[in-house]
Amino acid sequence: MVATDFDAERSYADERFTAQTIHESDRAKVVLGFFEPGQFIPVHAPDSDVAITVQRGTGIVRDGDDGHAVEPGDVVVVPAGEDRGVKATEGRLEATLVTAPPPGDAAHEPVREGLRTDTFEP
Repeated sequence: MVATDFDAERSYADERFTAQTIHESDRAKVVLGFFEPGQFIPVHAPDSDVAITVQRGTGIVRDGDDGHAVEPGDVVVVPAGEDRGVKATEGRLEATLVTAPPPGDAAHEPVREGLRTDTFEP
């Protein structure tokens, strides 16, 4: 069993969001994401479902062509193959992201490219 909390894992960086992996198996990956205002996970469409639970702050979660405003207590699920991304709006955003199955390294190439070019939308 893995047991932790946001206070124990909290880590922010000036240049981009941080992700603390809490658990990873062949079936699922659990990450705590920490975003300064304006930081983001670029829009991408891996072959895995993601469930995002907002703990703190506000943001936008992209689901296909739609952007959904989120705040503490909100849960958003984006199915595999749909465009998705997360962006903090006001204040620091903290969220749990659960992907199933975990996307492979190649699926994160659009994320790396978006972070390199500071582009949320592809």
